[in-house]
Amino acid sequence: MRLLLDTHVALWAVVDSPMLSALARELILTPANEVFISAATIWEISIKFALGRGSMPISGAKAADCFARAGYFRLPMTWEHALAVESLPLHHADPFDRMLVAQSLREPMRLLTHDRIVAKYADTIILV
Repeated sequence: MRLLLDTHVALWAVVDSPMLSALARELILTPANEVFISAATIWEISIKFALGRGSMPISGAKAADCFARAGYFRLPMTWEHALAVESLPLHHADPFDRMLVAQSLREPMRLLTHDRIVAKYADTIILV
């Protein structure tokens, strides 16, 4: 299975946070699964870290390094992904989350999220 990690799930996974659910941990660690991190996630982390928000404890560069060392695959943002955002229902206004949803639907991949609103977009999104 191809998995795309929402930003908070990705961060929890690389630091082995107790916030990461058992289901998320199992899916991420299953050898047959391919785990992807979107460029949108690195972009989100970089912006929030640069703004000094306490909710973002590491820089985009540090996060990218952690994700690479964890063996996660990179998912670039494409024009097709950007165009897919405009056809999404307006469940969520966060542009980073909307991009992740669009990417997961377009690729296709299963998006792992802890956000109940994001999970409303499709039955292919796994709430963890």
